[in-house]
Formats: sequence, structure tokens, C-alpha cells
Amino acid sequence: MISVRAVNTCSIFRSSPPVSSFRFRFNKHLRTNTSSFQYDRHSKSGSGFPTFRFDLPILGHGDVRSYSLQSFVDTVFEELTSYRKRKRQGICSAIKLKTGGEVLDDKPVNQAVEKGLLVEFKKDSERVLLAVVQRRDGKKNWMVYDQNGVTSSIKPQQITYIVPGVDNFDLTQISSFIQKAQQNLDTSLLEFAWVELLEKNKSVTPEELAEMIFGSVEPLESYCAHLLLSKDDLYFTVQETKGSRSLYGPRPTVQVEELMRRKLAKEAAEKELQEFVQLLTSAKAMPSNAKPPKTSWVVEEKIRCKIESLEAYAIDACKSNDEKRIAGMILTAMGMGKTASSALNLLIDIGYFPVHVNLDMLKLNIHTDHPDEIISAAEDLLSEPVDPDKINRKDLTHLKVYAIDVDEADELDDALSATRLQDGRIKVWIHVADPTQYVQPGSKVDREAMRRGTSVFLPTATYPMFPEKLAMEGMSLKQGEVCNALTVSVILHSDGCIAEYSVNNSIIKPTYMLTYESASELLHMNLEEEAELKLLSEAASLRLQWRREQGAVDTATIETRIKVPNPEDPEPAINLYVENQADPAMRLVSEMMLLCGEAIATFGSCNNIPLPYRGQPQSNIDVSAFAHLPEGPVRSLAMVRIMRGAEIDLRKPIRHGILGLPGYVQFTSPIRRYLDLLAHYQVKAVLRGDSPPLSAGQLEGMASLVNMQTRVVRRLCSSSLQYWIIEFLRRQPKEKKYRALILRFIKDRVAALLLVEVGLQASAWVSLGTQIGDEVQVRVEEAHPRDDIISLKEVVV
Repeated sequence: MISVRAVNTCSIFRSSPPVSSFRFRFNKHLRTNTSSFQYDRHSKSGSGFPTFRFDLPILGHGDVRSYSLQSFVDTVFEELTSYRKRKRQGICSAIKLKTGGEVLDDKPVNQAVEKGLLVEFKKDSERVLLAVVQRRDGKKNWMVYDQNGVTSSIKPQQITYIVPGVDNFDLTQISSFIQKAQQNLDTSLLEFAWVELLEKNKSVTPEELAEMIFGSVEPLESYCAHLLLSKDDLYFTVQETKGSRSLYGPRPTVQVEELMRRKLAKEAAEKELQEFVQLLTSAKAMPSNAKPPKTSWVVEEKIRCKIESLEAYAIDACKSNDEKRIAGMILTAMGMGKTASSALNLLIDIGYFPVHVNLDMLKLNIHTDHPDEIISAAEDLLSEPVDPDKINRKDLTHLKVYAIDVDEADELDDALSATRLQDGRIKVWIHVADPTQYVQPGSKVDREAMRRGTSVFLPTATYPMFPEKLAMEGMSLKQGEVCNALTVSVILHSDGCIAEYSVNNSIIKPTYMLTYESASELLHMNLEEEAELKLLSEAASLRLQWRREQGAVDTATIETRIKVPNPEDPEPAINLYVENQADPAMRLVSEMMLLCGEAIATFGSCNNIPLPYRGQPQSNIDVSAFAHLPEGPVRSLAMVRIMRGAEIDLRKPIRHGILGLPGYVQFTSPIRRYLDLLAHYQVKAVLRGDSPPLSAGQLEGMASLVNMQTRVVRRLCSSSLQYWIIEFLRRQPKEKKYRALILRFIKDRVAALLLVEVGLQASAWVSLGTQIGDEVQVRVEEAHPRDDIISLKEVVV
């Protein structure tokens, strides 16, 4: 349907919705006489148009004629053709461009800059201003007075448009001129002009567009047309530019449709972003106990994508530029800097992250929950337990069995027994949990355990290698209950070396479950009824002395343990324990574990079993070189600094010089460490009379993967412990003093210190005269756990 949109003094003709939806405003030429407009909505012409009647004066004539819609359109076209010819002369005059009396079609011609002209110029990369030319500034530049009342010098190249038809523009009218122009901008007019120009395949200057859509090339209309064209990114494109003059061409329909699609998509995305920002703002304003749960942010796809982009940005783990872009847009919209810390703070403020979120855990992608299929498989194993070694188990339930571990241990891997033989020698039993009665190499549960490599023990939580129910209810040793175990029994010579050993599948019944503290108290009390515990301590002392004679290096120091029972709280409770590894109970357990490792290495060597044999080649440390240092943490940490890392051989035992052992296999934590579990698979098969299920080559590949994951977990545990120690110190009174041992000097008087009460190593400047091993007092000046910053200052008495 053909319709007319007449705006101010011009009309654009195009196909459009019904005529009744448009408004008609007739120009001054059409208002010379009274006109009338009639529309009969019930009457239609043969062509399908509604019947319209117009009584209109003819342009330039005094006659009044009556028209139907079709004849009206034809007449207006004729009149406009004549009218435009007359107005084109006005354009030439206004912009001072003449060529034989005709405007040069499709060729922009630059206009000279003169005093008094109204010009638009580019102030900088972001600002375009309107100004009046004042005078020349040198040979090329011009002084202008802009809309902000500022006089400045500009280059001709900065001028983007000269408003035509202006001489000696009034400086005081710039703001008014801009305001009127802004009020007159209607981007929908461009669409009408685009349709006509595309149909005729014609280009257009701002003045020609002004004539088309406003019917005038007056300064205001011309400038409005320039603004519409220069800001348009949909219908027109610049075809040619010469100085301040530009020629614009209509884009092809396909291109406009694509740009329109992009524009609508952008608008939809901006609206979506705004709605998300409102959600964030609302959540930020809520009290901490009323913030939306984390799960509510991942229900809707659109919201989930944005929140995950923020999370990835916070931990420097954006997988694509799109994720980074989305997060940056959100932070900018929230008035925040585009940094990882800003993203983190925002996620904390809305309640998505707790205040003390473990970022390293997210960055390292540590697995916490077990997949549903693994949990289901574990439950099946518990419901139908099958013990392939049932008939070969040795009944040791008559022994008094001590399980000693930290007080919050959930899974118990090992326990101890001892007796004195008639010849005076000590026999000890190291009972190790037997998880292989539930899992076999290559099973679903086994593969998941290998992927994890180890249980993860953090101050805030424990993430077991096996599904929790299987680990705690099935595999773990339990006080007062008959449990399947793999027991290593050892008879010691009087000097502490191994006289005899055996490895057996067994049945035990743990008598006591003790913490290190309670075990130490029992040892101190020297009770006759706990003679077995005393024998274990005696055996540990023999072993320690024997290992030292073999070149072992004592690396016992202090160790910090922290438990945070309510980590989701903004100010959770922090339970901090500092344990001395030289404590009798800790010595007892560690020596028995090393004894078990030596016996298994010997068993593996005698039976040619591929096992993860551990060793440390640096066995000739001159301990006497450290004799001047105080015994304890200062000396131990000094020696640890020069030690090389442990090595693994999968075929035969290698000497472990630091431990002073001819061979060593970690064997006592099969529920917590996957390499221990692999050793169990191998040993158990040989005990049954079978070949080991895994070759040395297979073990090598598996050990490589597990060790890689174990190193990641070790780094996580270390950083988590450091975080909570610093958080603990941050909360203490500023005036509190701490004992600190000087471990070494880093530079001049800056020393590495060990804070004895919390087990933290840090650095600080210390006074002249202090030496390595001396104890000084310090205060905490600054503590920022998130940034891993701790600042100490010596308190000089």
C-alpha cells in the first residue's frame, strides 16, 4: 500500500502499513488556503485502497482541487519535482558550491573556512563540539569559540562539518542551536530516505537529505541531517570525504537487515545485562543472612552464563575472550574496575562466594564431590561385600590394638600392637586397613580414586579419595569392631634393626582410638596396664637410634594444624594447634610407619614385586656442619633446605638416605593415598599366590599421573593453611607479642623467622647482635590473608 509521511515541508513515499496509521503535516505551501481531508473507512476503491478525499491548494496556484488518494500521490510527486529544482538553487547558494549553475552530483566539494562560520570539530577521540570560527591562528589553524565557552586553536583537519548558510553566527546562540537540533532528530526519517535513495541508487549529502526530509536547507535542518547521517550506523555509509564534506550512500538491503539483526541482538543483550546488574545490586544490598543461595544463580541459563563468567574472571580462568568480555562488561556496569579482585569482591558481596572462599581450590579444579555413578557403585560394594582372602586371614583379635591419630580423623588407616618376646626382643605389629576387599584394579571406584590421587585435608573440610560412606563404614578401622586388615609384624634386634618380619592378611579388633595428646599423656603416666604402649615407644626409640646410625637426618620440627568448623560464616571460629613432631606419641607413630615401609620394601625385593619404592639419593649430609645450630626447628629446617627431592623406582628398592633406610615403600595409608593402594594390590596378589596385577611399566604411568595430582593437592593444602594462619593472626589484638626463632638471615638484618606459637615462617628486620637460633619478640603490623601478606615488627625490650 502506498502512503505518505509528510514531515515539516517534505514527503517520503514508500510501501508501509495502512495510511490511517500515519500523521500528515502539510508544509507552508499547502497551507495557503483552507484544505480538507476526508476518509471513508467503509468505502473502498476498486484497487483495494480506502477512499480518501483531499481538498488542497496547488503549489504556487490559487486553485483548490479535490483528489482521490491515487491522484493526490501523483500530483504531489509532480509538485515536489518542480519544488526541488527551485530548492537545489538554494542549496548551491547556501554552501557556496556552483558549477555552471548546477550542484556537482555525487561529488563532495570542500568549503573554505571563514570567520563567523558555525563548525563542528573533533576535540578528541571521544568528543565532537560545535563552535564559531573567530580568527586565524597562524597560517593554517583557526581560533574557535565552542559550545562550552572555551576558546581554542584547531587544525582544519579537525573540522568535521561546516553548517551552511551561516554568516557571523551569534556566539550566545550555540547552546540554543544545539538544543533545537537535538529536539529535531528523528532517526526514523532516515529509513524513509534510505528507501527512496536505495530505489534510485543515489548518494546524498547532508544538505540534500535535509531537503528530502525537512524540505529545507536552512542551517538548522542541514545540521540535523548531518547529525543523522554521521551518527547513523544502519542505513547509510560514507562513500567519499573531502575535508569537512562527506557523501553518503544507502547500504544494500541485505546489509541493513544484517545490521538491524545485530542491533536488535545488541539491544537485547544490553537489556539482559541491565536486568542482571539490577539483580546484583539488589543482592548486594541484602543483609548477609538474607542473600540468595548460590544455587539460585545457576537455575536460568542466561544468569548462569554471566555468573560463571564472573567466577572465571575472579580466578583468572576465563576459557574464552567472550567470557572475559562479559565479565568486564558486568564489572563496568557495576562501576567496578576490570580486575580479578573486583570480580571476587562482587561475588562475595552478593553471597555467591563465602567471605573466605578458597580460590586456589577453584583455580586448581580440585574434585570435591564424587559423581553419582561412583557413589552408587560404592554403595553396591558395601551392600554385597566379598572378601577373597577370608580363609587366609590370621586371627589377631587377641592383641591389644592402639589406633593413634589426630582427634578429628575420619578415616583410620593404621593401628599398632606390641609385645616382648621371651628372649627380650620386641615384636610389633603394624595393622593397615584393607580396602582391596572392596576395590579391584581398573574398577570404576578404583579409577576415580586414581584420578584424585589422594584425600584432601584442608582446614575447612576433608575430601576423601573414596566416597565417604565406603571409606568410613567399610574400609576404615573402627574401635571395638572386628576389622579386616593387612598386618606387617616385625621382630627387632636389640639395636633396632629388623630381625624377622612377616606380611599377613588378618583380623583385628582395635582396642583404643587415641589422639596424639592422649597417647602422650598415657606414656607420661607409665601405667602398668598400658605396657604395650610403652613397648611401642621403646621400639620407636630403638628404631630412631638405628636409623641415625645409618645416616638418617632428623628433620622433626613444629607443625601447624587448623580446623575451621563453620567456614561459610563471615567470621568463622578458628581452632589452631601447633604440634611438635618430636613429641613422644608422634615419634612413636612415625617410626612404626617407617618400619612398616622398610619391611614391605624388603618383602617386595625378595618376591620381585614391582612397587613404588621411594628413595632419596643425598645420604651424605654432614650433620656436624649444623651442630652450631640449636637442636629442633632451627637445625631441622636448615638441613631440609639443602635436601633433594625423593625419587621413585618401580622395580627394586633404592636407598633412602634421609630416612637412613635401605628401601622404603609408603604402605600405611591406602584409604588416603593412591600409591599406597597400588602397593596393596601388588602385595595382596602375591600373598594369594598370584602374579602382581600391574607391571613396572604400568605402575610408572600411573605413578606419574598420581604424583602430579598429589603435588597439586600439596600446594593447595599449604596455601590453605597459610591463609588461615594469617587470618588467625589478623584477628588477634594489635599489641599481642609472639615468640620468633631466627632461622637465617636473608639480607643484612632481614631475617627469616619462625613464629613458635602459630608455626608460621615470615621475615622481619631484627636488631644488631641477634644471631641465628636466637629468640626475639615480634608484633603483627599487617595481616592480609587474601593477598598472602604478613608484616612483622620486632619488639625491642
